[in-house]
Amino acid sequence: MKSLFKRVIVPSIILLVSATSCADFDEINADPYMATESQTQVEFFINGAIINSQMDPHIAERIFVLYWKTAGRQQYGGGIATGGYDDGWSSDYYGMSYMGGWLNSIYAAIQVAEKQIESGNVKEYTQNLLQVARIWRVYLLSELADNFGPIPINGFQGENPEFSDLKAVYYFLLDELKDASSKLDISLSSSDISKFDQAYGYNYANWQKYANSMRLRLAMRLSEVDPAKAKAEFEAAAGGPLITQSAETFQVAERPGWDALTGVMTREWNYFQISSTINNLFLGLGGIKSADQVRADQASFIKPQNYLGLKLDDHFTSLTNDPSAGYWLDGLPYSIDPRAYKAYIIPGDVTNPDFNSYPSWDNTATTTERTLVNDKGDVVKTLNAKYTWNAPSYGSWGAKGAKNNIYSFNGATPRHGQKFRNSSNKRIFFAPWETYFLLAEAAERGWSVPMSGKAAYEAGIDASFAFWEISSFAAAYKASTDFNRVGTSVSWDHTAEPPATYTATFVNGYTNAAGTVEKAYPKNDLYKNGTVKNDHLTKIITQKFIAQTPWVPLESWSDQRRLGLPFFDNPAVENPLTNLPALNSGNYMTSNVKFFPQRLRYPSSLPASNAKGYAQALQYLGGEDATTTPLWWAKH
Repeated sequence: MKSLFKRVIVPSIILLVSATSCADFDEINADPYMATESQTQVEFFINGAIINSQMDPHIAERIFVLYWKTAGRQQYGGGIATGGYDDGWSSDYYGMSYMGGWLNSIYAAIQVAEKQIESGNVKEYTQNLLQVARIWRVYLLSELADNFGPIPINGFQGENPEFSDLKAVYYFLLDELKDASSKLDISLSSSDISKFDQAYGYNYANWQKYANSMRLRLAMRLSEVDPAKAKAEFEAAAGGPLITQSAETFQVAERPGWDALTGVMTREWNYFQISSTINNLFLGLGGIKSADQVRADQASFIKPQNYLGLKLDDHFTSLTNDPSAGYWLDGLPYSIDPRAYKAYIIPGDVTNPDFNSYPSWDNTATTTERTLVNDKGDVVKTLNAKYTWNAPSYGSWGAKGAKNNIYSFNGATPRHGQKFRNSSNKRIFFAPWETYFLLAEAAERGWSVPMSGKAAYEAGIDASFAFWEISSFAAAYKASTDFNRVGTSVSWDHTAEPPATYTATFVNGYTNAAGTVEKAYPKNDLYKNGTVKNDHLTKIITQKFIAQTPWVPLESWSDQRRLGLPFFDNPAVENPLTNLPALNSGNYMTSNVKFFPQRLRYPSSLPASNAKGYAQALQYLGGEDATTTPLWWAKH
């Protein structure tokens, strides 16, 4: 045990010194290899594992922003959204500087706690700290598995590990949550070490709620591949205390600077532009008029209901099933989900205190006037995006994009506001709305849960609206039968399918001639063969997707991989997409799992560093090590 302690624990101490403020580390830091077991406390390792896994700006930009928020369709972008990946990013994340180090630390916490308990050298709360460490280990392992697929359960301890298939991983995680939650003594207080828990201050009742709510999440992940296990685990967890109040949210406060607690969305060169996917969910959803949301000086920019915008065929892609493709909205939508204007700021709204002007070294954020040109580069039309609302389609715009200087320009699109960019917020890992939407889905499946589907669904909406401080709209919103751009409404009791088409208006952007078009709602072949757009499950996942924005993109990506919901529009294919060869100009109006990223590739160093483990991983993966290979629990 002494040699194990030196091999596993001491590297963790080195990793965590910069992330903790305890005076006990002064002596350890002087000569870390002389650290004794009495100098290492479980809470130090837990604290370091939680803090460091908030992600410093280097890894946050690569994983949280460019992988998760793009794959999860919370922001416009390329890369993984079109099947790409970056081996350097994935290798950084997987390695000891980041995920490997976080797991090393939390495994160390568990080992130290178990050794202290075995030796009798314990404090009143040592047993509870062991359970907290096990719960956080579950989260970290689930994050790793949901990105890559098969992983080691007992890895990250200084030796090459065996890999486990995802079924074994998930069964282990669910067992751990069940056992750890049951062993927490929530009557204990640990106020003297509360500063070593950035999430809950060692409020053990909240840790128990987090464990149970996370068990709901992981159980539901198995709904399509192992429904009996999913149901049994979910029902058992639902009978315990859950995260249902804002004060119980698992979140960690950010701080300015450059360390693990710096905000995950602070890099100035990342624009955080609205995605076409969430925009199509927002438009018309809930029936709340823009006139009731925007300032008086913006009211004249609001367009009529079912107005699509300027039709600009020569400059805007149409080779995508994005229902807004081909049009540029020269104003604000008639009605829109009220969270839209809170999560993303209207272009040109520079007097809005939440307007973000990044990057600070140029004026692109405040520049709204841009041009469309012809093949020779001559200006065909000048557009001003001030007080407009547009989201560019993903993918290749080809020659049309080359002649279009506005569609993805920083100042011409809605972007996340300042409160998410300046390290003054709290990064949310699990909030009450997720608990409620999980309960709503379980109820819809006929599982035994403590709330009806409707009650849980509406409670989730209420929790999300409370977060955005827009509860005054909630009653009207929940009663709305208006369809959004993809054919879904809000009201739980309104499950009528939308008509095949609806009449929309537009203006020819080149001639200014007014026109009408019969617009069809997009077909989502991934869900019930595209025959259903407005059932309860579609409503639940639509609301969950919106509520998870901007903080929980990995879950949004996972829901789409698991269910094919909500509707994800295909990347445009004006030119072929090298990394998504299955998607082409002949099938872009259909949906297929091969059109969307499914996972991250393993680091290129893994086959050399652990050949046996890599071979196991590929065997369990059941396909090639590619971004388009579905995980065990996902749709195939």
